[in-house]
Amino acid sequence: MAFNCKQCGTCCMYMGDYIEIDREVRPFEFECSSVSTGTPFYATVDEDKRELFLDLTWIQEHPSACRFLRPSREKIVCTIHMTSAAQCKFYRCVVFRVYSKKRMLLGTVTGTLALHTGDKELQSAWEKVDRIIPWDTPDVEDRIAAYLVEQGYIPE
Repeated sequence: MAFNCKQCGTCCMYMGDYIEIDREVRPFEFECSSVSTGTPFYATVDEDKRELFLDLTWIQEHPSACRFLRPSREKIVCTIHMTSAAQCKFYRCVVFRVYSKKRMLLGTVTGTLALHTGDKELQSAWEKVDRIIPWDTPDVEDRIAAYLVEQGYIPE
């Protein structure tokens, strides 16, 4: 499935418990480890994000967040995107999965509120979402889920 990250930071807000900086080798270069797998990895802060990385204010306010996460304007970015851990590279944000009444998985809705499905009926129902639900409402995900329930689907 194609995935386009909206850089909300949600996926990494609790990664401080899973990604550890073992030691700083040189400025902006670190030996790290993935706590869940015990896998070591070498991280280098991306050159275009080094100034962000130096500001510790946000990370001090969010002690559970990955130590490499930082705000950049309206987005939350990974400062080691090019050298992040394997678990980070393979992660794909899913807001919810859409099932049929018989509990068959029909599709997924990603963090960008994009539907990924091969089911033509679900795709047809989804096309109406654009016309009836404003994307900029705070409860848009709940409203989409409620709409899908009305259409006979189970979003979870």
